[in-house]
Amino acid sequence: MGFSAFHGNQETVTRLREMIARDRLPHAVVLAGPRGAGKYTLAQMAAKAMNCLEAKPRGGSAEPADFCGRCSNCLRIAQADDLDGRFTEAVEAREGLKDADKKDTRVMVQTHPDVLVIPPDPPQMMIKVGQVRHVVDNIYFKPQEGRERVFIFTSTAFIREAENSLLKVLEEPPEFATIFLLAENVGELLPTIRSRCVTLTLGALPVAEVEASLAQRPELAAKQRALVARLAQGAIGRARTFDLAGYIASRTDALTLLRSAVSSDDHTSLFKVTETYRAGAEGKGKTDQLLRALYLLLEDLMFAKSGTPDLIRNLDIATDITRLAQSVTFDWIAAAARELSEVERGMRRNLLRSLSLDAFAVGMER
Repeated sequence: MGFSAFHGNQETVTRLREMIARDRLPHAVVLAGPRGAGKYTLAQMAAKAMNCLEAKPRGGSAEPADFCGRCSNCLRIAQADDLDGRFTEAVEAREGLKDADKKDTRVMVQTHPDVLVIPPDPPQMMIKVGQVRHVVDNIYFKPQEGRERVFIFTSTAFIREAENSLLKVLEEPPEFATIFLLAENVGELLPTIRSRCVTLTLGALPVAEVEASLAQRPELAAKQRALVARLAQGAIGRARTFDLAGYIASRTDALTLLRSAVSSDDHTSLFKVTETYRAGAEGKGKTDQLLRALYLLLEDLMFAKSGTPDLIRNLDIATDITRLAQSVTFDWIAAAARELSEVERGMRRNLLRSLSLDAFAVGMER
């Protein structure tokens, strides 16, 4: 048990453990890395190490910090390890409230009085002002049962007012609290927030290492494991939970969009695809998966155009990608990536998903 269960990025993990052991952990830490790299897992492990009842006293310890995983603090913090499950419970609990109470209730996860997890609040899936205000109102109270108070923001997609509220806390943090900000894109954070944090990065792992970890998924054939290992982009957590069938379905739609943008004046097939991307939580999940497929395909087009087909992630359709790459330019691929970013921003502003996708494909026509 303990940090030994974390796979990869041992240099970063050891640095974090040493800072905890020496009582030198900053009051604000950005854990940066791709989705599935283990940012949340590592933040949870840090919370356990900081509050483990069996841990060695901190301050000048030569040994990196660890946690037992057995004491009451470790066990209670671990109840939030399944973030998806706890998030669903929190959302359902809010839905069960009266309409008047729903408005003022923000989604948060807490299984230990000194550790609070703050996920993006649906339906916009952004960190809201009310969530940050809750942190501001509670962070200056001393720990109840542990040694440290820990606040884990699982996303850096903040509403601007919420980000400004967080900045005030970072300017005058209490000595007994640590804030973790989990970031896929550190650039989303205000420069003034980044300057007040220490950033620890979880990098992508080698494909071979990710593929070896997929031995835990016996339902996948050897070729499927090789494909998933590449599509996971070096993130073991993503690989272990990768929905290959769902991805392939989304990729089929993504290819329809790209082919329509490249070579078709008849958008009938395009509109048939995009009209299935509706509003609501289910529609958002479907759209997110489509956008991921589009980004991966654009990356593969870049590899094919640059003469490095061995780097293509979508191995099973490498021939199709190479053929499509002959119809586009590097400038077109770069422009498509920028347009996709605009689509994502539009989703956050609640623009209609189907119209955003239509506009993307039609706007990228050559």
